[in-house]
Amino acid sequence: MRKRKGLQAVPTPSDAGRAVARSRLQVTEDAPRAGADAGKGVPSWRDLLDYQRDVFERTVLFWDTLRQRADNMLEHERAGLPPLLDFRHEMLIDARRFERPANYALLRITEVGGDCWDDCVDLRKRPVVFVDPRAGHGPGIGGFKRESEVGMAMREGHPVYFVIFFPEPEPGQTLADVLHALRRFVEEVARRHPGRPPVLYGNCQAGWAVTLLSADCEGLVGPAVLNGSPLSYWAGESGVNPMRMAGGLLGGAWLAHLAADLGDGRFDGAWLAQNFENLKPEKAVWEKYARLFGDVDGERERFLEFERWWNGFYFLSREEILAIVENLFVGNELEQGRLRICQGCFADLRRIRNPLVVFASYGDNITPPQQALGWIPAVYRDTDDLKRAGQRIVYLTNSHVGHLGIFVSAGVARLEHRAILESLEDVEALPPGLYEMKIDNPSGDPDCHRPSYEVRFEPRRVEDLEVDYPREAFERVRRVSELNETLYRTFVSPWIQACTTPWSAELLKWLHPMRTSRYLVSEAFNPWMRGLASLAEAVAEGREPLRPDQPLLAREREAFAEVGRDIERLREVRDAACERAFGLLYGDEGALR
Repeated sequence: MRKRKGLQAVPTPSDAGRAVARSRLQVTEDAPRAGADAGKGVPSWRDLLDYQRDVFERTVLFWDTLRQRADNMLEHERAGLPPLLDFRHEMLIDARRFERPANYALLRITEVGGDCWDDCVDLRKRPVVFVDPRAGHGPGIGGFKRESEVGMAMREGHPVYFVIFFPEPEPGQTLADVLHALRRFVEEVARRHPGRPPVLYGNCQAGWAVTLLSADCEGLVGPAVLNGSPLSYWAGESGVNPMRMAGGLLGGAWLAHLAADLGDGRFDGAWLAQNFENLKPEKAVWEKYARLFGDVDGERERFLEFERWWNGFYFLSREEILAIVENLFVGNELEQGRLRICQGCFADLRRIRNPLVVFASYGDNITPPQQALGWIPAVYRDTDDLKRAGQRIVYLTNSHVGHLGIFVSAGVARLEHRAILESLEDVEALPPGLYEMKIDNPSGDPDCHRPSYEVRFEPRRVEDLEVDYPREAFERVRRVSELNETLYRTFVSPWIQACTTPWSAELLKWLHPMRTSRYLVSEAFNPWMRGLASLAEAVAEGREPLRPDQPLLAREREAFAEVGRDIERLREVRDAACERAFGLLYGDEGALR
């Protein structure tokens, strides 16, 4: 019998004996379930043994994944770094055969999965031309998996064309050569679809190329979509966007010139990729690998798929990288109408007449919304000026997705990019002005169509987009860069070029830390990795992952998260020091705080 005292049961002697027996039996029978309340008690010896086994297995599989990444990288290099498109395609135009050659080509997507062009393309819809960035990596970010920009456009029935580029630039290739090649591509697509001007899709750095094409191809192109595209390079937020100050802290464009000279006239894109990783080391240097180690069974294939693209480094010509750094990164000439295309020809963004759709994200630390939108008030004095110019600019923002997520996130592709494509006719029908595109999706399901979600275009004022930043300080950076570049080009560059050979350039290429950190764990460079591959195969056959609530596994995740926060705090201290140094060197330090 039990006697109640308040809310507690007072056991009788016979109850106490049975309770002891039950507790002993429970320890024996429920040992595998010990520690179900993660972190609330001391882990059992069984938990410790299971965790040690699991750590050993995950360590083997983790290093085997890095071995596979290295082998994939070398295999991709031997194959000539072909574009990583997950769609069948045919080449229509190879710009390497032009009178003024450029290392670009135009592809037509011919098949999506088992569906061919005739089965999935509606010729009544506008063709879409995708242009990927040359920012260190090869083409394919817009279509290296099915749930992507390319996949969504094909699923919506649009004829899709893709602009690729090759690993090596043509000798002496200039930005003017590239832009002339892109214009030829646009003319070819327009010829194939008369009466339906193509939609231009520019990702990241390709956004300014698409913008220049829009200014140069008046009447030839339809709406242009700029995804995470920096057009106002000086804009940004203090403490959030330190990359805009890198040019000033490094003395301007001369360092890029030096790197191109050491590369025998070519600039190695691995330097740009390294800059991206250094921008947020807590993500690129720690969290990426911690996530792989913590869930090697679920993350392995996703990790290898992305790294295959991330580790394919392409080159730019000396002329290209200098034009990009001097005119865009340091000079910010595009929004000011001073970007020189060729003799007597300067870019003027006011000449753009086709509608523009600008997609930016507040989670993007590489191209923040200020850099994606700050050019608008620099080109148009106010909203009335924009309306008098007859232009329609629509922008939409995401609250959290990162820079690469704008192009590769499956959720973004299924919702935002589908909404953009389905709303292009509505955009063209808008009166001249500035609008913010709002997507109302009550279901929360990204894979939905109208009328399951609704798109609204809310009028906005150009004046509200004005960005306050120390313009005078950045003007000083531009002048210092011009001085340093003149001194380097006159007194140093000839000697560096005289001492550089193709052999020395190739040696520097393979000694770059972005490559050595990868290929040194490949079977080709490290024979011991063959034994690891055999061990990993045996481990995978008998692999039994721990349950997610295992107490030691939960503590491991907490420790990994704390290390990530420590690295983030150190990065914030570094960025604050850089901002302070920039302010002391170029003045207006108060404006940066």
